[in-house]
Amino acid sequence: MKVDIWSDVNCPFCYIGKKKFETALAQFEHADEVEVEWHSFELDPHAVTNTELNAAQFLADKKGQTLEWAIQMQDHVKNAAAEVGLQFDFDKAIMANSFKAHRLIQLAKSKGLADEVEEALFIANFTDGKNIDDPAVLLELGKESGLQADEVQEMLEGYVYGDDVRADEEAASKIGISGVPFFIINQKLAVSGAQAPETFLGALNQAYQTAAETGS
Repeated sequence: MKVDIWSDVNCPFCYIGKKKFETALAQFEHADEVEVEWHSFELDPHAVTNTELNAAQFLADKKGQTLEWAIQMQDHVKNAAAEVGLQFDFDKAIMANSFKAHRLIQLAKSKGLADEVEEALFIANFTDGKNIDDPAVLLELGKESGLQADEVQEMLEGYVYGDDVRADEEAASKIGISGVPFFIINQKLAVSGAQAPETFLGALNQAYQTAAETGS
């Protein structure tokens, strides 16, 4: 079985969705037969990294709402994260473009380490308040996740894996994906959003049964 996941490391619900999917996968009887592939998706490809911008104020300005509204929304997300064992700290969050981070994920994918790098980037972004557009941060995260420092450095110094990011985003556009996280199981069954583990588990079981019945 194959599960394709479109995700952005700038998306808090993508991290929450990752955890809920992992909970479901741990309960899935045929988990050892599941291959997970991560795909790049930028919620805002034109985002400009700004280490001085407050996350709540950024959200308020982007949505045309008050600062109080934005703080309430962040509290809602923090509570949703806490329910799956995650600790978000938006007070430390840095508004950063995620393109370099996605290129790092693509490098990691080529080495079988995509899940490790996805996790590291999510923690850096939402818990540790690190700048995921900073080459030094990405180099350290890559090394900690098992990548070779020289390979990460080479990627950061050029445009390597940039075309792979764009290819994932083009594929998402052709499928009609407009938001993430987005999960496609066996190229047939789609699950959108950070759904409950029970929803993911049901989808996995349904896809497995369909594959067994149809041979595909």
